[in-house]
Amino acid sequence: MSLPNPEPGRHPLLDESPLPYGLPDFAAIDEAELEPAIRTAIDDHAAEFAAIVANPDAPTVENTVVALERSGQALQRVLSVFYGLLGPDATPARLDVDRVVSPLLAAHSSAVMTDPALLARVDAVHSASEAGELEVDDETARLISRHHRDLLRAGAGLDEAGRARLTAIDTRLAELTTAFGENLLASTAELAVPVTDEAELEGLSASMRSSLAAAAREADREGWLIPLGLPTVQPISAWLDHQGLRRRVMEASLRRGSTPGHDNSPIVLEIVRLRAERAQLLGLDCHAEHVLAVETAGSPDAARGLLLDVVDAAVTNARNEAKDLLGGEDRELDPADWAFESERLRADRFQVDDARVRPYFELERVLHDAVMHSASELYGLRFAERTDLRGYLPDVRVIEVFDDERTEPDAGVGLLLLDYYARPTKRGGAWMSSFRDQSRLLDSRPVVVNVMNLSRPAAGEPTLLTMDEVTTMFHEFGHALHGLLSDVEYPVFSGTSVPRDFVEFPSQVNEMWARRPELLARYARHVETGEPIDPDLVERMRQAERFGEGQATVEYLAAALLDLAWHSLTPADAEAVTDVDEFEARVLADAGLDVPGVEPRYRSRYFQHIFAGGYSAAYYSYFWAEVLDADAAEWFSERGGLQRATGEAMRREVLSRGGAIDFLDAYRAMRGADPSPSALLRRRGLDSSVVGGREAAAVGRS
Repeated sequence: MSLPNPEPGRHPLLDESPLPYGLPDFAAIDEAELEPAIRTAIDDHAAEFAAIVANPDAPTVENTVVALERSGQALQRVLSVFYGLLGPDATPARLDVDRVVSPLLAAHSSAVMTDPALLARVDAVHSASEAGELEVDDETARLISRHHRDLLRAGAGLDEAGRARLTAIDTRLAELTTAFGENLLASTAELAVPVTDEAELEGLSASMRSSLAAAAREADREGWLIPLGLPTVQPISAWLDHQGLRRRVMEASLRRGSTPGHDNSPIVLEIVRLRAERAQLLGLDCHAEHVLAVETAGSPDAARGLLLDVVDAAVTNARNEAKDLLGGEDRELDPADWAFESERLRADRFQVDDARVRPYFELERVLHDAVMHSASELYGLRFAERTDLRGYLPDVRVIEVFDDERTEPDAGVGLLLLDYYARPTKRGGAWMSSFRDQSRLLDSRPVVVNVMNLSRPAAGEPTLLTMDEVTTMFHEFGHALHGLLSDVEYPVFSGTSVPRDFVEFPSQVNEMWARRPELLARYARHVETGEPIDPDLVERMRQAERFGEGQATVEYLAAALLDLAWHSLTPADAEAVTDVDEFEARVLADAGLDVPGVEPRYRSRYFQHIFAGGYSAAYYSYFWAEVLDADAAEWFSERGGLQRATGEAMRREVLSRGGAIDFLDAYRAMRGADPSPSALLRRRGLDSSVVGGREAAAVGRS
């Protein structure tokens, strides 16, 4: 089926799809249509805003604030398709389009969001709302405040010169972040580690070797090829017996974003300077202050305090772990060897090496009997594969999601697309995004996608997962549930449209089900024999979970504090920084995180989250969300685990409300109490006696 094209010269992407749930008709998309469609949608959106501003009637909720919510539907449709394709399949043609349209979109957004006439209309409605002169429900009142706040944060209250400079900064930042991502993608592919001597692959299973051989064939290379993932430490290093190859992999990982022609150093420095200048224009000290003002943390000091409070405990644990790994040898552990030595000791001590565990985690069983089953138990959902609907690539699956208890039998909740396998054009990592968001105002139901980068097995072989990959599946499915179970009026509040330091909470708490004994007994079965996983092995896995937490926590804290350090610079401070390596070394030393053998999870030149993603000054949010997650996990356990009543409380107070809530109030309504960091310390096995005494202040604004 092809999308309708009712107007001569109008692009199909601009119109509503006739497919179920508005699923884009990917088969009808012509690469040549992308840029013209985006340009047309920008023009349409600008005309809609102009009509709102030019309305001769006095500003009202409906003709101003709700009109803003209704505007831009064509632009949203085309951008959701374009960026939904760009992440998992960044073809050269799409990268070319992104390079062209990113500054256009930034300029358009700035032009709209810095319009003083639009601010004047919204301000009139906001003033009436604040004075109690409007009869509106809580979500609409929140909508009014949200649009007023966003316009002020975008610079609509600045003078003409300030607005012009802000637009120039935003346009340049769009160009720079796009260039950062392109450089990282190119250098990551360029630095994939070739292997021509199979002896160097000692330690890898046959299936892993087959996967590396397939990667080499796909890249038209001889032998085997080790692709690089996002973090510094590449997971494959844990099983490579060959020390020289481990070091080549580590060196390649650390060089990303610094190779000739793809050097992100000047881009990092310019991004940091422009973000600092932008914050100053808005009357703030630094970019982090601008970002954190609308997060649940509230301020850079609160976010930094949470991280610094656990540095001493994490470093103490990491140093003790290094001594353990070295067996008393008087030397420093090479960062390239930490994962390997850790895996060997973990396997020896707990007998839970991945080679022993992976046969129990076959992809399809994990998906159906674990990930989907837990969602069914908690939220009453049913999942059905739609083989009649097409994803954006042949191996992308389309799942229809039903809630039989709340809807008519033929009315589903939404669609879930699954894109699990790696490909050369897919950016690293795992994520959830959406092609369509839920909104009662727009009569829209969600179409969301989960993306991972699993190694594709050889033909005819099953896909076997590590425990970390199982956990990632649950994590991304938690994000998907946040989008699928959204039940809000206005699209700006839909699903995962929440602060960065809250969005990870639903996904991280969903991880807990991967290790629940009752669920493991159901889904963890040997791929060949069908035998359930041995309870003794499960117990050893549980004991091993805390193994290496010191190192894992240190590498995360190092990245999170680098992020905050870059984005806490004033314009003068940022101008004074000229050497990326020197800045990183100083920040880590000052925080006490220059631990021998431990590299930050991300160095600046390949820190995609903060320089080409949406996490600038907010990478701390994973840790912040884990405070909520660990506390909520204990609450779920206290209430019996996979219980519908508990799931309904989570759905009612958090998942369905999206951004239409006060987030800590919502947590309290669900939990019945404030979150406490003590649960996180217990989970990570960190010595609470070494942790700073700011527990009450570490979980949000009072």
